[in-house]
Amino acid sequence: MKNLVKSFNIAIVIITISFEAISVESRLNTVLSSGILRVGTTGDWNPMSIKDPASNEYKGFDIDIAKELAKDMGVKVEFVPTEWKTIVAGITSNKYDISTSASLNAKRALSAGYTDSYLNYYQVPLTLKKNLLKFNDWEDLNSENINFAVTLGTVQEQMAKEFFPNSKIISVEAPARDFQEVLSGRADASMTSNIEAAALIEQYEELTIIPVSEQRRPTPLAWLIPQNDQVWINYINHWIKLKKSQGYFDKIMSKYNLQKIN
Repeated sequence: MKNLVKSFNIAIVIITISFEAISVESRLNTVLSSGILRVGTTGDWNPMSIKDPASNEYKGFDIDIAKELAKDMGVKVEFVPTEWKTIVAGITSNKYDISTSASLNAKRALSAGYTDSYLNYYQVPLTLKKNLLKFNDWEDLNSENINFAVTLGTVQEQMAKEFFPNSKIISVEAPARDFQEVLSGRADASMTSNIEAAALIEQYEELTIIPVSEQRRPTPLAWLIPQNDQVWINYINHWIKLKKSQGYFDKIMSKYNLQKIN
């Protein structure tokens, strides 16, 4: 009799959990019902997402795409400020429904999901033009005499510790940026994506890309998204696939001079 009661109680618990899972509403439904798509963005990655200090508005590759997604959903878009060190927490705490571009990263994937990727990038090192003759390749940066700047919470911070174990790693906290340490002379070099590097050397004539012999760590970009919301994940992935087939992503990449890397 006790075993029967125990089995019955277990069955009730399973049924209750199942109903709770069913009753959890997908972000897709909440976005449609609220009429607002909340997009977390750092606003410090040119040309992906940049906040214009004059207008206080966001612009860039990701911003255009987020607006297009909202338009296709028939909702308004709301950009929610975040930082690299808290970008995953913003997803898990429901501060926003999706993020702008983030590197695929095993640590992040433990807590948050990713959409399908739509763009790859690779890492390049930056230095001042006047210091360019000091560096010929990656290994020249792996020295105890080198101060290497990174932005706290970024994948570049993790990579720099791996690539340059002998260097002094200087981690700066947003809104400060690693390349600013190079510009000021407090660091010898920094590292960023080829995407941002192209924009930075155009903006700051003192900066240059070190002409290394190989592309390091080609990495897919995707949006962070709640990992337990398959309905929302499916919708966004279908949208990305559709837009790719229509040439939309190629058009936006061309607008921002982004090179497609296989």
